[in-house]
Amino acid sequence: MKCSEICALIEQEYGTEYACDWDNVGLLAGRRDKEVKKILLALDATDEVVEQAAEGAYDMLITHHPMIFGAIKRVTDEDMVGRRLLSLIRSDISYYAMHTNYDTRGMADLTARLLNLQECTVLEEVKDGEGIGRVGVLPEKMTLRECAELVKRAYDIPNVKIFGNLDQKVHLAALCPGAGKSTMHNALQFCCDVYITGDIDHHTGIDAVDQGLCIIDAGHYGIEHVFTEDVKAYLEKVLTGVHMDCVPVKHTFAVI
Repeated sequence: MKCSEICALIEQEYGTEYACDWDNVGLLAGRRDKEVKKILLALDATDEVVEQAAEGAYDMLITHHPMIFGAIKRVTDEDMVGRRLLSLIRSDISYYAMHTNYDTRGMADLTARLLNLQECTVLEEVKDGEGIGRVGVLPEKMTLRECAELVKRAYDIPNVKIFGNLDQKVHLAALCPGAGKSTMHNALQFCCDVYITGDIDHHTGIDAVDQGLCIIDAGHYGIEHVFTEDVKAYLEKVLTGVHMDCVPVKHTFAVI
């Protein structure tokens, strides 16, 4: 199957028009006419992932986070991104990223279902009533501590960071997988009790609590790792004659 055909099938479900203006999604490197028989899916195109794609003779690499965000003036082996791109091109691997378009069309609903959020609405609209994150009611009123345990079970993560009184009761929750600092104001506008997201710094966390919003920081990777298996399941439905593998879940840091 041609790379161009696979791109079209991805964009049929996760249209690039649903990506945020600042994002960079779609085919970012490689040949559209490449014949694809093996696809590797990962959250990030790290050195380890690019090496796995090359050594495993994969024809296409699909990630959630784009390796390239802004303009690149040169591609050489003198910097990290250049080395990764050179490795992919040298191995004739087509590289595709599906970031906020997947957040809008897939990630938001999937992660809300895993958390069993009810009566959901969009946290921040991107296009045509669809958008990033969800606001919904937790299965029952619970303490912040109990909600944190629910988050850990829902996304199979070992730990979370919490801002707020662990014994405080929470019911209305905002959920934004990935980095949620920029959409915290939406959670406040919805008068949520708790905001479940990632990449929350010290000052943002304590300022949220002072405004009545508890924070559960599950990490950027902690929630978004569901991307690979979900996209693999979709592609298995629409592709024929293509083998797919997911990079195993491997949390990017440890808390000791």
